[in-house]
Amino acid sequence: MNSASSPSSLPLHISTVHTSRATINRFQSLLHLTSIFALLYYRLSEITTAATPSSLFSLFPILAAELILSTIWLCYQAFLWRPVFRTTFPDRLPREEAALPPIDVFVCTTDPEKEPPWEVMNTVVSAMALDYPPGKLSVYVSDDGGSIVTLSSLKAARRFARCWVPFCQRFGIECRCPRAYFSGRPEKEGDGGGKSLECFEVEKMKVEAKYEEFKCSVAKAVENGAATIATFNPRDHSPTIEVIQDDSGDDEYETSRVKCPLLVYVAREKRPSSPHHFKAGALNVLLRVSGIMTNSPYVLVLDCDMYCNDPTSAKQAMCFHLDPEISHKLAFVQFPQKFHSLSENDIYDGQMRTLFVVRWPGMDGVQGPILSGSGFYIKREALYGNVSKKDIPQLKQCFGDSNDFISFVKQSNRHNLFHGAEVPIDLLEEAHFLAQCSYERETSWGKEIGFRYESVVEDYFTGFMLHCKGWTSVYCTPSTPAFLGSSPTNLNDTLVQNSRWNSGLFEVVLSKFSPLIYGMSQKMSLLQTLCYGYCALQPLYSFPVWCLSTLPQLFLLNGKSLYPSVSSPWFMVFALIFISSSLGHLRDVLVTGGSIQTWWNEQKLWMIKSVTAYTYGCLDAILKSVGARKASFIPTSKVVDDEEVKLYKMGKLNFNTSPMFLTPIVTLVVLNALALFGGVARISIFVGSWKQMCGQVLLSVYIFVMSMPVIEGILWRTDHGRVPISVTLFSLLLALTICLGSIALLN
Repeated sequence: MNSASSPSSLPLHISTVHTSRATINRFQSLLHLTSIFALLYYRLSEITTAATPSSLFSLFPILAAELILSTIWLCYQAFLWRPVFRTTFPDRLPREEAALPPIDVFVCTTDPEKEPPWEVMNTVVSAMALDYPPGKLSVYVSDDGGSIVTLSSLKAARRFARCWVPFCQRFGIECRCPRAYFSGRPEKEGDGGGKSLECFEVEKMKVEAKYEEFKCSVAKAVENGAATIATFNPRDHSPTIEVIQDDSGDDEYETSRVKCPLLVYVAREKRPSSPHHFKAGALNVLLRVSGIMTNSPYVLVLDCDMYCNDPTSAKQAMCFHLDPEISHKLAFVQFPQKFHSLSENDIYDGQMRTLFVVRWPGMDGVQGPILSGSGFYIKREALYGNVSKKDIPQLKQCFGDSNDFISFVKQSNRHNLFHGAEVPIDLLEEAHFLAQCSYERETSWGKEIGFRYESVVEDYFTGFMLHCKGWTSVYCTPSTPAFLGSSPTNLNDTLVQNSRWNSGLFEVVLSKFSPLIYGMSQKMSLLQTLCYGYCALQPLYSFPVWCLSTLPQLFLLNGKSLYPSVSSPWFMVFALIFISSSLGHLRDVLVTGGSIQTWWNEQKLWMIKSVTAYTYGCLDAILKSVGARKASFIPTSKVVDDEEVKLYKMGKLNFNTSPMFLTPIVTLVVLNALALFGGVARISIFVGSWKQMCGQVLLSVYIFVMSMPVIEGILWRTDHGRVPISVTLFSLLLALTICLGSIALLN
């Protein structure tokens, strides 16, 4: 490219395809696929020649488990076919503020007891301080609990932002989350914006004093609101919408001439008789309220604990949204979710490495990554759909009866710049009307427009429907994390969170929108369909893991073989599949910057999730599909327990969790240990062939080694994170009953 080219003529971003990695992935996939076909042929031939009913009865579940594993594995290969990595150049964007499009920021919170207001307010302030023209930025906070604590804290946040935003912009502060900045977490503070060090230190001291006032104000709001939390019903209240103004009368920072972004508090109406559709319902209310207040063409969605770590993320997203070649079909730009609370070992896979480091870059090479709940800049037009060909009656049928809102829907690029000191009464009245729970009745909200209601994982389903309609997405992974959040630091929260996700994913499988069927009939490529199919079918890992961690072990205990002899060529097929899968996972971990310890942790946690979170996710989705259970949403607790954090940093699993999760884990570990030692004793002392039973012995040894943290929690640990004795005794009794039952059935 000509070095004399003007900045405006240079590309805003570049994309790099890792062809070498893709070639290796494809070769491994073909080798693995050949082995799978051979394995299935072997199983079918065994079924046709089964000598006894008990053998036939056991082979069918094993065959079903291997078929499910093969199907899920095949879908997973789509992620590895064409990985893409992107680089942005925000400095090439137009320098004129008028050329940058407005952005609305949505921050969602639900429960001030599980989501500490101090964390929420830091997220809000960091969003207000983004490196973007303040007049083009508006922040909306959805308080689904309707708590006075959140509203009071938000007013304190607005007062602090009045000095924090000018300070960050004046001195080029890189870390704009005040809690992270003043705790000394960032390595660099910025270049001072060309100002003298003395001037910077004076201003920093003033802002730090305001920061301490901010902390005290939030703490006071929590203390004063403690009584109202007990009496207020978060599921039954009227809508409350308030534009947060600064009434402090302190003009110390007025000379900065830097406006603060608009800040709006929204608590939608909730009634027990009306469905509220959880986070998707809250986001759709924010879409409507922001639609008449600011109507920005782009929306940034943040979880309440996911603060803005890199202030340039908005400009990075605009590098894609303003690109003339892709912008017309680009629905959203997804950033990875990264976390500041991870330990070195990351025993709960809080970084979700496979998701954000392997799968999403793979999807970016096809049609784009899946919408991931937080940290994405989405085009409002994509959520509204094609409205240009609809007349007013049709729009009202889809969007509801608000004339003001309909007028802005027709002009999705018309920005309603509202930063006035006084709020028009009619505007607030219309906003309250849009936030009523009855507004969506007999409309297309959640069905054809806005965030979708078919599943509690509204991000996955919304992204799926957008891709089905032909929209694309891109994945932006800058070297500095754009957003940082907090991840679970105990086993219980990890499994609760994963159970909810997997329930929502399997809901989609059981609906008419099942990805592998519905996606094929829409404007979606085959590889993209397989990627969505993998995510939705992931809960089905539970069935193969349950089968392969019980049936081979019970047959080993009873001296009966389920796998070919070690001297048979067929044994190499099974060995090749197992080794290929394990080494493929290890290679992915090492290539993406992980370690052998990371691989080991992910293997162990996958087994734990499969027998708990994936299993309960499937059962919950099935019960909801037949009407035996109502949809529910339990927010993950963001409250930090010092003892839990201590165990987490030591790399020890915390088994102080619900017996619902712990009992299946411990039962399978005890069952495997009993079958392994009993089976080996039977072969060694009584009668049996090591060649025939080698496959089952090796499988049991592998599970036993993977289960060492659980065994340690049962036998040796004395801290409060050990496995409770009551769970151990109950699991032992259950495992012995299963073993004795197998002896009666198989002999």
